[in-house]
Amino acid sequence: MSQTVDRALSILPLLAEGPADLGQVAERLGVHKSTALRLLRTLHEHGLVYRQQDQRYRLGARLFALAQEAVENLDVREIAHPHLVSLNEQIGHTVHLAVYEESEVLYIDKVESRYPVRMYSRIGKPVAITVAAVAKLLLADLPEAERRAVAEKLDFPMYTSRSIPNAPAFLKELASVAEQGWATDLGGHEESINCIAAPIRGAEGRVVAAMSVSAPNVVVTADELLTLLPLVRRTADAITREYSGQTPQQEARA
Repeated sequence: MSQTVDRALSILPLLAEGPADLGQVAERLGVHKSTALRLLRTLHEHGLVYRQQDQRYRLGARLFALAQEAVENLDVREIAHPHLVSLNEQIGHTVHLAVYEESEVLYIDKVESRYPVRMYSRIGKPVAITVAAVAKLLLADLPEAERRAVAEKLDFPMYTSRSIPNAPAFLKELASVAEQGWATDLGGHEESINCIAAPIRGAEGRVVAAMSVSAPNVVVTADELLTLLPLVRRTADAITREYSGQTPQQEARA
């Protein structure tokens, strides 16, 4: 039974490459045409594949409907929260989760620092979009034209002497973030607060959220915080795998 299921599921990525006839499916699976036909008929009955007039098979509408429904019901906060808590337990610093919605970057989760000095960030509150590390990651993933359009509409308040001063500097920073795959805010919003962030990606590789670790200088220096970047990125990658449903084999190929 497990072999039958495995073979049936192997048909789906084949058809994702484009329509295929019975002989092509049988050859790819390494089975007789009669076996391939039984599998295709079963998938067809469930709406997962569709037989065209030219007798070739393609992915069925039911599969797309299921995929869309699954995506709509995914809750990145619910998936990420245990990972954020675990990271907080290891390092003790404040951990945030943020998303980009309707031209704003919003915190959707927060795990407080165990140290007496706390941050004033709140769940549901927009972040300082021109300086926050999570905002840089989320905006850096936008297509270049959209990235530029967003930057041109922003004000660039100088929260500190390290704040990004204008759109050209902001776009340069986003390009750097997109290339390196992580971001920082080292005193750009508050002189005494440093932050490092990593992206969380969906099944198609787009950034769906960003997580960060923040700490005041009185607790840890910027250089000391940066040593935690590999751990932060591993945590973000673990959330990505769970959120996107990526298997170890898919991860290895990626």
